[in-house]
Amino acid sequence: MSSLSVRIAASLWRKRTYDRLKLHLPKEFCELPHMPYPSDTPTYIPKEQFVRYVDAYIEHFNICPKYRTLVQSSEYDEASNCWVIMAHDQVSGLVIEYAARFLVVATGENSEGNIPKIPGIHDFHGEVIHSSSYKSWNHYGGKRVLVIGCGNSGMEIAYDLAGNGVDTSIVIRSPLHIMTKGLIRLGMKLSKWNIPIKFVDFILVTLAYFFFGDLSKHGIIRPNMGPLFLKAKTGRSAVIDVGTIELIKKDVIKVFGPICCVRENAVEFEDGKRDYFDSLVLATGYKSTANTWLKNGESLLNEEGMPKRDFPNHWKGENGLYCVGLAMRGLAGISYDAKRVAGDIKSIIDSMEPF
Repeated sequence: MSSLSVRIAASLWRKRTYDRLKLHLPKEFCELPHMPYPSDTPTYIPKEQFVRYVDAYIEHFNICPKYRTLVQSSEYDEASNCWVIMAHDQVSGLVIEYAARFLVVATGENSEGNIPKIPGIHDFHGEVIHSSSYKSWNHYGGKRVLVIGCGNSGMEIAYDLAGNGVDTSIVIRSPLHIMTKGLIRLGMKLSKWNIPIKFVDFILVTLAYFFFGDLSKHGIIRPNMGPLFLKAKTGRSAVIDVGTIELIKKDVIKVFGPICCVRENAVEFEDGKRDYFDSLVLATGYKSTANTWLKNGESLLNEEGMPKRDFPNHWKGENGLYCVGLAMRGLAGISYDAKRVAGDIKSIIDSMEPF
C-alpha cells in the first residue's frame, strides 16, 4: 500500500532527486531480492535506469501496489489479533479499513526532508529549498548559493553548481570520511570475505589519505571511527567523491563551519565569519514519518520512527509487526530485511494449524 498520493512506483526517485544522480554503490550491492540487474547494466547505475529496474521488478513479480492511497492510522486490535489500517482512497474519496495478521512498515527512512532549526532561516530573503527539490544548476546562474550539509547529496549538489560556474559554498559541520567509489567497492568486497572490519577500515583510510592528502586544512576532519565501523555503528555513510574535493582544494567551492544564524540574506557562522547568499540548499538529510500513522509500534520503533534494536536484530517487533528499509543500510539493507521478514512470516504461517 502506498502512503503517497502518486500513481507511479519509485516516485521519490522519479520526482525528488537531482538530475545527475547515480547510485553511489556498485550494482552488485544494490539488487532487490531474486532479480539481478541485466548483464549490460553499468557498475554505477543512473537513476533513470534504476527506475526502469524497479518497474521491471514490479512487472516480473506481478506486484500490484495500491496507488493514491494515504494511510491514516494503523493500530493493533487484541480482540482479533490483527492490525487494523485505515486508509484514504484519494480516487474514490472513501476511507477503507484493512485488517492484517502481519504489518510491514516499509515507508522508508527518507520519508520527509529534515529541516534544521537555524535561527532566522524562515526570514531569509532569498530562496530556501531542501535538497529533495534540487534538480540541476540551471536555476542558479548568476546566484551565490550556500549548500548546508556535507553528505553525499550535499557534496554532489555543490559539485554540480560549482562545476557549472555557480558561486558555491558549503557548510561542513561534522567530521566525515571522503572515499572514492573504488575504495568503497573494495571495502564492501573485503567485508564479504569476513576480513575484520578494523583491518578493512585501516586499508581504506590509508588509501584515502594517499588519494586526497590531508584535508583538515580545507575544513574537512576525519572521524575517529573508520568508515565501515562508523556506518555500522551510527548509519552515517562516507562521502563518495565525484570531483568536489578538487574544487574545494582549488577554492572554487568555499567551505564554512557551523552556522550561528541567518539575518535577511546574510549567514553568520560560529567562527565569526559572515557572508551573503541568494539561495540556500538544505542537504540536511531525511527522517522517518512512520510514527505519524503507526500506533502500538513501541516494540519495533523508537520516538524517531527508526528501529529500536541495532542491526541485524532490528526488523521484527511484536504481534506480527516488521520493518523493511529502516536500518540505514541502503538497497542492500532493504534486500536483507525483506528476505528475513518474508522468511519469518512464512515460518509462522507454515506452523499454523489449518482451518
